[in-house]
Amino acid sequence: IWVSRLENGKWSAPEEVANGIQSDTKRYPCWNPVLFQPHLQPGGSEPTDALPLLLFYKVGPDPESWWGMLTTSSDGGKHWTAPRRLPEPFVGPIKNKPIQLANGDILCGSSTEFDGWRIHMERTSDLGLTWQSTGPLHDGKEIGAIQPSLLTYPNGRLRAVGRTQDSGKVYEIWSEDSGQTWGTMKLTELPNPNSGTDAVTLRSGAQWIVYNHTTKGRSPLNVAIADGEVHWKSAITLESEPGEYSYPAIIQTRDGLVHITYTWKRQRIKHVVIKP
Repeated sequence: IWVSRLENGKWSAPEEVANGIQSDTKRYPCWNPVLFQPHLQPGGSEPTDALPLLLFYKVGPDPESWWGMLTTSSDGGKHWTAPRRLPEPFVGPIKNKPIQLANGDILCGSSTEFDGWRIHMERTSDLGLTWQSTGPLHDGKEIGAIQPSLLTYPNGRLRAVGRTQDSGKVYEIWSEDSGQTWGTMKLTELPNPNSGTDAVTLRSGAQWIVYNHTTKGRSPLNVAIADGEVHWKSAITLESEPGEYSYPAIIQTRDGLVHITYTWKRQRIKHVVIKP
């Protein structure tokens, strides 16, 4: 896993922060880095800038047997602590950023691929030291689903959306109690070609999703905005040429701008900034 920082309009030289080395003779790949910056102390309090930046990732030979890892930075990603393994069986956020709830809990959308594709939620109340899990939220048979992104609504309502294995659509599943319990998984109207998505709730309350608007391949790459709680409306086409544009991540920064990164033809990382 490599990290690059955007400073004064330029990206810094990439620096290695995780390598998967187990011993002199064994090395496993590192997977699916997830950066998250909490702003509430555990227990909930006034926002603070004093909390560490968290980097979650996976290590292991394959997605069926990988495990969760965590390293932290107290200076915005310049220096990192020694990585530590999450307690089993927790794996942390599987691809997309977590959210921080009003009580300070960090809620992570997670999933497994060893007994069908199934999502679950993991929660930490102490910045990643100890964890709780919901267990699988569906059986993985009718809908194979992984890599949830979490969208927030008033009164503790949450919606998770993400990638399906062979259903051809983005899935959704709702919680009415801040992620403690969840309803029945359903398919949305948005297409999905078994590719990663990401979504974010803007401070205005708008819900954005980045996804491939196709059922085959990974082009085009699009942004849609929720139109109510059922429908989505087309907003932006990020890429439309032949190629693979995938594994997007989306955040909103303090200045209100929306930042999206994604892989560009499996050759580079592309960074797009959008004024909502």
